[in-house]
Amino acid sequence: MTEQQPIEEGAPVKNDKDWWRGAVIYQVYPRSFQDSNGDGIGDLLGIAQRLPHIASLGVDAVWISPFFRSPMKDFGYDVSDYCDVDPMFGSLADFDVLIETAHMLGLRVLIDLVMSHSSDQHPWFVESRSSRDNPRATWYVWADAKPDGTPPNNWLSIFGGSSWQWDSTRCQYYLHNFLTSQPDLNFHEPEVQEALLEVARFWLDRGVDGFRLDTVNFYVHDAQLRDNPPLPPEERNPITAPAVNPYTWQNHLYDKTQPENLEFLARLRTLMDDYNAAAVGEVGEDQRGLEVLGDYTRGDEHLHMSYAFELLSDHAPTAPYIKQVMDDMEEKAPGGWACWAFSNHDVMRHVTRWHIPEAAARMYTTLMMCLRGSACIYQGEELALPEAELRYEDLQDPYGKLFWPAFKGRDGARTPMVWTREEHNGGFSSGLPWLPVSQDHLHRTVAEQEADPAAILHHYRRAIGFRHAHSALMQGSIEDVETHGTVLSFRRRNGNEELFCAFNVSADPAAIEGPAGQWRQVGVELGSTGKAPDGKLHFGPWQPALALRYK
Repeated sequence: MTEQQPIEEGAPVKNDKDWWRGAVIYQVYPRSFQDSNGDGIGDLLGIAQRLPHIASLGVDAVWISPFFRSPMKDFGYDVSDYCDVDPMFGSLADFDVLIETAHMLGLRVLIDLVMSHSSDQHPWFVESRSSRDNPRATWYVWADAKPDGTPPNNWLSIFGGSSWQWDSTRCQYYLHNFLTSQPDLNFHEPEVQEALLEVARFWLDRGVDGFRLDTVNFYVHDAQLRDNPPLPPEERNPITAPAVNPYTWQNHLYDKTQPENLEFLARLRTLMDDYNAAAVGEVGEDQRGLEVLGDYTRGDEHLHMSYAFELLSDHAPTAPYIKQVMDDMEEKAPGGWACWAFSNHDVMRHVTRWHIPEAAARMYTTLMMCLRGSACIYQGEELALPEAELRYEDLQDPYGKLFWPAFKGRDGARTPMVWTREEHNGGFSSGLPWLPVSQDHLHRTVAEQEADPAAILHHYRRAIGFRHAHSALMQGSIEDVETHGTVLSFRRRNGNEELFCAFNVSADPAAIEGPAGQWRQVGVELGSTGKAPDGKLHFGPWQPALALRYK
């Protein structure tokens, strides 16, 4: 492994309760970021070693995917101990080092809490399944079979098949929205809510600055266990599951997104407010995603922000599509706060998914940094890494193994980060990596891009810096969202600062009328075009136009 980089102390983390508004968050997938001990699996000390790279991007916070004790059936999203670190990732002492290092560098730390379900090896579930009258008998969702022995209702698992699993000890079914080894906790049981709030308090006391809340709208189920109605084929919108999964054939009215969930989120918000902590919730909802986002983030009683799936689309967002998303936000989630992303650990990397050249990747990055809301970038995105091609024999993801080859799973976005071309495994590990390092990634390493002033890595720094330089982008309103052929334009305003933002979302040149009034061209370092003598903005392929004025 590489020699540890020196840590340079940055601006200390301040107690600003609104730090999350407009923040840029960098997602780390721990297994694949940096291995510090040569076992082929990334770990917490490896993350701490590489925090200077993250800080150098200018981001506000780092989100770390699960590192808790787990049998790893779903790679940490099946938790067997919420208050300890799995030995493969290190120890609580290592986590303390990570927190201290991050704060020294001016980075906040969000951890990924998985509250909707646990592992079937968690002591809570082991006790719950032992009998129908033990102290934790109601901590999970248990139900009797129908008279013919079939499951209680028609609910389906995202990972395929019924979301009910028969247990021969209790002679009942238990609910699992994901793997059978991930039983759902029963949020109708007050003791469950108390236990999970104590988990949150444990990590807040340890110094975390907030949470990414996995599947936040799955916490509460319909107590009457009513069947979900079917969805006509023309209304199916496969966001949370691939189209080949019959999960997308139901209108999920009853297995998730219940109104009682807001009551628990209000309790969690009260706790977080005591620490100036913030939470971004992952809303898994195909039909009513933005409405739920609005319900969950409006005001100051529930979530601070919600992870939005609309720009995690299968195809590159066009100008009309982005305008529609912004209009839908205004209509369906007024007062809500989105956290936008193009890539994450669950989807194909966007430069491959969208089949776009690097020039387009630069434009989309600038666009994200100009949108209202917060932003999340996924490790390796700043290098424009493409999706890794893996053989079936290399797959680790159970999701991919189940639906191969129509859906190849999530491992192609989870291969190890590449740091330097000269070192073994791209500098990720001195041992055999848990997933192979993509050979296509080795010419796009951090070291190679650091040495190239024209590399996209530096564009990410400039775009993030541009966002932070303008309060209108961080916290302002978004107004006058319009399209002119392939060009999307809008204004951002905060106080007396106003920015005009336009983007040619196309590989073809374009031209539009420039904004009326006295504007100063900005963002030249991001490739911004300016008003020509004819009063128009002339765009090259994938080019932005950015202008500033004060009122």
